Amino acid sequence: MAAVAQCVWGSLRSRSPLLGLALRTSPRLLCVATQKSTGQNLEEDQGQSHNEQKAEPSAAERMVTEEKAKLEEQLKEVTDKYKRALADAENVRQRSQKLVEEAKLYGIQSFCKDLLEVADILEKATQSVPKEEIKDENPHLKSLYEGLVMTEVQIQKVFKKHGLLRLDPVGAKFDPYEHEALFHAPMEGKEPGTIALVSKIGYKLHGRTLRPALVGVVKDA
Repeated sequence: MAAVAQCVWGSLRSRSPLLGLALRTSPRLLCVATQKSTGQNLEEDQGQSHNEQKAEPSAAERMVTEEKAKLEEQLKEVTDKYKRALADAENVRQRSQKLVEEAKLYGIQSFCKDLLEVADILEKATQSVPKEEIKDENPHLKSLYEGLVMTEVQIQKVFKKHGLLRLDPVGAKFDPYEHEALFHAPMEGKEPGTIALVSKIGYKLHGRTLRPALVGVVKDA
């Protein structure tokens, strides 16, 4: 402090001899000036230090903001992946459930196809019996015919119970998903594209064609 005072006093004396003389006679004035100068320097140093401290948090805030943005982006990506995984799992569940339901419905498909041959034989057997021979004078033939008819009716009831229905489309429009055309022929009084003859009965299992009906289709003359 003394050295600073001496330096200030020397500087002022060289600039103004009168001011130097005044300071020599009033050393207290010199001390006050020195204290003011020192106080200003301290305030400047403190202000600069305070500004530096304020600059440091702003850099930290930028780092926190950047880190927050990165975490939010990662959270968004993870959330999207999670939603997609849930959607995929739900699709798999629905497909599996559909396969199980179809297996329940159509698991007897091959068994039904084999039984269709039995139904065809019963139908042919009943159709081959001459109707004029079915009378009381032929009790054995009559009983046999009635037994065949009852068996055919019963087997059709079992088919219907399990979702197996007959396709006898005489007069209906030809449908390639349900019918198989054996021939096309012109016929008077019949609309072209309709079915004039059914050679073999078809069947559908729960709405799905199990065996197409074999038919003859009317065409233009």
